[in-house]
Amino acid sequence: MRTHRPIRDTTALTVLELIVIIAVLAVLIGLLLSTMRRPGSWSSRSRCVNNLKCLGLAARIFATDNEEKFPWQVSTNKGGSQEYRDLANSAFLHFLTMSNELSAPKLLLCPEDKERIEAMHWFISNQNISYFLGLDAKKSAPQVLLSGDRNLMTNGVPVGSGLQELTTNLTLGWTSRMHNNAGNVLSGDGHVDAFSNKGLQAQLINSGIAAQRLVVR
Repeated sequence: MRTHRPIRDTTALTVLELIVIIAVLAVLIGLLLSTMRRPGSWSSRSRCVNNLKCLGLAARIFATDNEEKFPWQVSTNKGGSQEYRDLANSAFLHFLTMSNELSAPKLLLCPEDKERIEAMHWFISNQNISYFLGLDAKKSAPQVLLSGDRNLMTNGVPVGSGLQELTTNLTLGWTSRMHNNAGNVLSGDGHVDAFSNKGLQAQLINSGIAAQRLVVR
């Protein structure tokens, strides 16, 4: 009597093949997570861009209710922060006027700003702000800087805290503190650009004004 051998299903995975597949997937997932956590990664940069877009929306909502003026162009008597513009440590006061429009204070923290990221973020203070503010920004002037990453430098020197004036004869760029010598900029019309040093310099020159005042923290 002839016996029949069971036909092996060649499409089925062996235990060894399954182990190899799981190991490869684990390595790929590990590489993906490592990339997402690395400074300068697409994930952290996209979050920074989103933060600035939300900030731009908050500023424009405020302006819509205040004769097309941003908070620092409106008197404190009317809910703005105009009287604080000449104060060296006034950054948080300008952002504070938009607290009703900002969904959460943590939107003021760039995920790559390691000096700020560990700070308390349930209220607005100078210690948890990653972005500068452009005091000369207008809704009608898209080339003028409204906000952006604070890792600026002029003529090769990092920009410190306080009031800064950017003139078109300065060499403007980014430090390596965040975004690997690059940064994000929010313009007066609400759009956000990721700039290299060359792009940031061109933005300053093409702004249409001889000097731009920034408050940095």
